[in-house]
Amino acid sequence: MLSNRPVVRSVLVAVVLLVWLGIASAGGMAQGKLSQVQTNDAAAFLPSSAESTRAAVASKGFVDTQTLPALVVLQPADGSDVTPDQVAAVERWAQDVPGTALPAGSSGTWEDYLVGTPAVVPSEDGEALLVAFSLDADKADGLVGADERVSSAFVTTLRDSLSDDLGATATAAGDAGLQAWVTGPAGFVADLVTAFGGIDGVLLLVALGAVLLILVIVYRSPFLPFLVIFTAVFALCLAGLVVYQLALHDILTLNGQAQGILSILVVGASVDYALLLVARYREELRHVEHPAAAMGRAWRACLEPIAASAGTVVAGVLCLLLSDLSSNRSLGPVAAIGIASAFLAVLTLLPALLLVGGRRSRAFFWPRAPHAVPDDAGASRAAVPDGVWGRLAAFVGRRARTVWVVTALVLCGCAALLPMLDARGTSQADVFLTPVDAVAGEEVLSAHFPAGGVQPVVVVVDEADADAVADAVGAVDGVASVAPYTGAQGAPGAPTDAPAKVVDGRVRLDVTTDAPSDSQEAVATVDGIRDAAHEVAPDALVGGAAAEQLDTQRASERDLKVIVPVVLLVIGVILMLLLRSVMAAVLLLVANVLSFAAALGVSALVFTHVFGFPGADPVVPLYAFVFLVALGVDYSIFLMTRVREESLRLGTRPGVVRGLAVTGGVITSAGIVLATTFAALGVIPLLFLAQIAFIVAFGVLLDTLVVRSLLVPALVHELDHRTWWPSRLGRRTP
Repeated sequence: MLSNRPVVRSVLVAVVLLVWLGIASAGGMAQGKLSQVQTNDAAAFLPSSAESTRAAVASKGFVDTQTLPALVVLQPADGSDVTPDQVAAVERWAQDVPGTALPAGSSGTWEDYLVGTPAVVPSEDGEALLVAFSLDADKADGLVGADERVSSAFVTTLRDSLSDDLGATATAAGDAGLQAWVTGPAGFVADLVTAFGGIDGVLLLVALGAVLLILVIVYRSPFLPFLVIFTAVFALCLAGLVVYQLALHDILTLNGQAQGILSILVVGASVDYALLLVARYREELRHVEHPAAAMGRAWRACLEPIAASAGTVVAGVLCLLLSDLSSNRSLGPVAAIGIASAFLAVLTLLPALLLVGGRRSRAFFWPRAPHAVPDDAGASRAAVPDGVWGRLAAFVGRRARTVWVVTALVLCGCAALLPMLDARGTSQADVFLTPVDAVAGEEVLSAHFPAGGVQPVVVVVDEADADAVADAVGAVDGVASVAPYTGAQGAPGAPTDAPAKVVDGRVRLDVTTDAPSDSQEAVATVDGIRDAAHEVAPDALVGGAAAEQLDTQRASERDLKVIVPVVLLVIGVILMLLLRSVMAAVLLLVANVLSFAAALGVSALVFTHVFGFPGADPVVPLYAFVFLVALGVDYSIFLMTRVREESLRLGTRPGVVRGLAVTGGVITSAGIVLATTFAALGVIPLLFLAQIAFIVAFGVLLDTLVVRSLLVPALVHELDHRTWWPSRLGRRTP
């Protein structure tokens, strides 16, 4: 990589630094704009073959404009009935909303984005009011003001207007004596965007701050940690630049989850690879005088394991392209771009930074700068280092069978807890881990209005079968009412005597469920509605928000069954090629699958009995598997490539002891760093990210401290040269 000519080497270092400064300049701006190209609408992720998607297409003919409802629910703070004066005050407020000016930076009023006239509907019990605003769905994802989503900006306008004009908020009643909440699909989207808003700032600051602290402890140097952090940040800029351009031009779909995982993955992978390179560089500085020569040797030694590690993760995440959900399919390339960016930064930018001081580059290690010492006939390269890892390696060598048997039994015991994980899905209200207005508003709405009337289940059926389907669906448990769609304006649940609207010989039935449309109860009801409708009219299409959630869950379950075997196959092939051994590849794969099962089992116990989580989305086990197996194999790759290198010189059993001793510190540090970065996802108050944060962080620590430190070395020591079967190394006699 590095030229032996000082002038050429200096020019090369300068060029690399200039190129990365340019990338950071453009990528930093792109990173700040990623939230503008997010898509967080679950319906947009479903395949065209899903029944809810086909129902949505068929339903478009019944309306002139697709809408996104924003619902305002109000009730007297003292629990009394709504008075005529309160109704009049709310009606005046609702009439004024469309004429409200758009946020600063945009001209016009909200009337340009609203469809129809807002209606004020009292509840049947007389204790609440519902005001329905309908945003043009095609415009809801646009930008207004300071590059804010239309849907989020409108919800903010409603909440500010309620507070300013009526004094009505979730906690205050004002002169009108009313409390108010903004909920419905638009309210949930706005609160979701707000939760994801921490990705650009808080998440990165927490992750980078924690990693910096760990690096200071590891290196005990004031300079090296910052070089590694700079490398990670520049890698993130490169990844952000590429992902932003691809999302901007609709080549891939980026959602908030993928953006959060991208940030964490790039930082964690960059620091992991940097730790490996710097550790080998420090080791070589003790054998050669010039830092450039030491870096050249370290770079060549680290290229294979880092490339194999990056390639394994890239291959694993790209298996997500087999998913039926576009959100999963896009996460694969997004994560692959992040890993590739980390790989490039560590193998180009970091060496340039470490050599920018020329012959004085050892100063970056101050106050513990390594100095070259003469090799004692190769003895220093064969001896097992002293210290904690040297003693642990020696223990594993002496008690190999006991170590792997006990370790495997403990992991199997943890894996036995796996059935406790409830990954059948959660309601939208359960997604938020902190109180939000949309969830509180939905609870008030459900207490006074038909819960499923906000987003009814939609059944599109031939006109001739409409009555029979309506009767069959109406008899399903959980269905409150069935009514044909007439096209009349009004709030959800508003009565009308207009005739059913017929489009191409088909009618649309709106089915109101007892449970809110975003709940698991409504999802279960949709299953019954489909069975009843299809029994009467096989061509009937059942859609709506609850149906979309059902189809998403079923697609996730299908993805888990399809993608997991493919990931195992792909990673297994990579390990065989890297280690030139079938036996070693199978050993590592089995060990890491056992580690994954153990991590998921412990997580299920913690989620249920410690955190009290209501369940998990079906995609959680899939993401956890892809990241844990791919990332967990990384540490075994780092270990086994060094073990193979030592085994060629010393034999397998001495090689595994020395390999564990010399890599133990750096690989453990890398695992702690990656676990810390993934744990930082927990600062985003969303159930999915909190679960992924815990599973991956705990799983990485399990891989690092148990599987790579005990189980794998002990098994390799037990198998001896047979570990490398069928390669030539595997035919050596012990």
